[in-house]
Amino acid sequence: MKRENSERLFSEAQNYLPGGVSSPVRAFKAVGQNPLFITRGQGSRIIDADGNELIDYVCSWGPLILGHCHSQVVSSLKKAVDLGTSFGAPTQLEVELARLICEAIPSIGMVRFVSSGTEATMSAIRLARAFTGRDKVVKFAGCYHGHSDGLLAKAGSGVATFGIADSPGVPASYVEHTLVAPYNDVSSLEQVFERHGDEVAAVIVEPVAANMGVVLPELGFLEGLRRLTTETGSLLIFDEVITGFRLRYGGVQTSYGITPDLTCLGKVIGGGLPIGAYGGRRDIMEMVSPSGPVYQAGTLSGNPLATTAGIQTLGALSQPGTYQQLEASSSHLGNGIAQAAAEAGLRVQVNRVGSILTVFFAPGPVTDYDSARLSDLSMYRRVFQQLVAQGIYWPPAQFEAAFVSTAHTSEDIGETIVAFQEAFHSLASA
Repeated sequence: MKRENSERLFSEAQNYLPGGVSSPVRAFKAVGQNPLFITRGQGSRIIDADGNELIDYVCSWGPLILGHCHSQVVSSLKKAVDLGTSFGAPTQLEVELARLICEAIPSIGMVRFVSSGTEATMSAIRLARAFTGRDKVVKFAGCYHGHSDGLLAKAGSGVATFGIADSPGVPASYVEHTLVAPYNDVSSLEQVFERHGDEVAAVIVEPVAANMGVVLPELGFLEGLRRLTTETGSLLIFDEVITGFRLRYGGVQTSYGITPDLTCLGKVIGGGLPIGAYGGRRDIMEMVSPSGPVYQAGTLSGNPLATTAGIQTLGALSQPGTYQQLEASSSHLGNGIAQAAAEAGLRVQVNRVGSILTVFFAPGPVTDYDSARLSDLSMYRRVFQQLVAQGIYWPPAQFEAAFVSTAHTSEDIGETIVAFQEAFHSLASA
């Protein structure tokens, strides 16, 4: 691959941006390379500053479920730009997107838009504390809920990639009310509630974890969370920033038959533009200002560009057969990778649900953060480097999810499986 332009841009970027990037995982440190600078995307593919074309499985970390530059989304955005990019005032567009979300997710009676997933989780926790009159929040090791201070306790995603338990700059007083339990372990949560039950405002969880890599909830785990929070008067918050509208139309909560009190959304509902949202039971949401006393505001919240892209994306996703197509493509990819690893004699775990998956270089099943951390990061790095060299843009960190879009063709999937076969064969023969 040619890399001259990306290398030049990265060198220049380091003069002005910490680490040369605007988000840590983009720096490619975990995979032993410098990042590629992307200039454009179309469908399932991206093209970097050196003209290299790659099949993209990062998809802007999930939002681009329809692929790059989807014609319907782009056309609507061009019209929206001509009308104005932001007003700081109500628009019909945010009402329409809010209606679509409320109709799609039965647990959401009302919704408030923000500009990121971090804002959504931070605001939902503030609301839960106000509603319950309690301070403590329970999260799970390896689950990532944005970079607000109180939630950077044993977080996953980029934090796990760099092996940092929590971040410098976060006062101990900010996390003293954050309790951390193992994912998929109801008995540990029961112990937390035995000690602190009447102090816990909320339990926040990724119903399908995707920031320590993809880890599915085991049978009874989510049900246990719902039971314990109901019994103790705490709220259950589902962080569906990644899973919302990604695995089915609406939230993954409907797949598991669990009704949370509050839900956080982002990614797909903005169709590639910055957005977040939190919503839930009407009696809880009516506490949000100006209806109630819980203050939260944002200049660009519900802006016309993000809501336009979101409306068009949800409209496309609501068409018959969309999620069946995603499932077929993702299943083909996951099975193909697993078979390639088996043929090469490598111990690889492919965790997949719907159109998100992670290839763990781990010795056994990955069911929580501890088992995820057994992954061979050196092996992941070597495979990543070979995939990129063959034109496959895979997540540049072991503890991230890969995403499949409706734009990925059977030819794309086949080409990707061949690239994995060659990378695995190279590892096995080394």
